[in-house]
Amino acid sequence: MRVVETELPGVVIVEPDVYSDSRGFFLETFHAGRYADLGIALGDGGRPAQLNHSHSIHATLRGLHFQEPRAQGKLVWVVSGAVFDVAVDVRRGSPTCGKYASVELSADRPRQLWIPPGFAHGFCVLSDAADCMYACSDVYAPDCEHSILWNDPDLAIDWPIAAPLLSPKDARAPRLSESPILPVYQG
Repeated sequence: MRVVETELPGVVIVEPDVYSDSRGFFLETFHAGRYADLGIALGDGGRPAQLNHSHSIHATLRGLHFQEPRAQGKLVWVVSGAVFDVAVDVRRGSPTCGKYASVELSADRPRQLWIPPGFAHGFCVLSDAADCMYACSDVYAPDCEHSILWNDPDLAIDWPIAAPLLSPKDARAPRLSESPILPVYQG
């Protein structure tokens, strides 16, 4: 397994070892001990608190979402198709608040993105459809979920799709500077 640092401290790309032969391939998508050694803590005893599967069609953009309180860390990977995946530091007082890291995740090139608690997450679908999986460090808490506007000009995310398909909630999300609730940077 190889770990690639991003522009944001704590946000990393994990490239698992892939074992291929004429029958297909095998890869380990999660191992509590190995991931804990990398600083990726997914919950009690290193076990994910929740696993999610998202299926989306081309040009769908989901995000930018975060929870506060009950912040979630997310380990994200794609099992079919391809997405442009984004993590945004939304921690008030962080030296990288408002900065983002992005990576293309695809089934053709198995990689994962670790997004620590305190970061917003979003992705847009590049292929005809895509299936994303994510392991979360805490369960979904609807009363704690918040969004940041996907095209907030202060974030200047270079999305590869100009006119994405959005949920009504994501279309009316506030800009980062207008968000009433943000996690606080702990240093």
